[in-house]
Amino acid sequence: MIIDLSGARWFKSSRSLSGKDCVEVAHLHKDMVGVRDSKNPSGPALVFSSAEWDAFTDRLAEGGLDR
Repeated sequence: MIIDLSGARWFKSSRSLSGKDCVEVAHLHKDMVGVRDSKNPSGPALVFSSAEWDAFTDRLAEGGLDR
């Protein structure tokens, strides 16, 4: 599936410092979420369904991905 990201409005977490080593997220059409590396905004992006993204962020918040 190819998704047009040209009109995406990317944002970083409010907890991100002024550095460029961040992940940016965009809410896309058709209930999708885009994720990209802020150091390479013209590079590739991952696209997830909203349910997949919610499951990931919930698991992250619960500490389920801690080493």
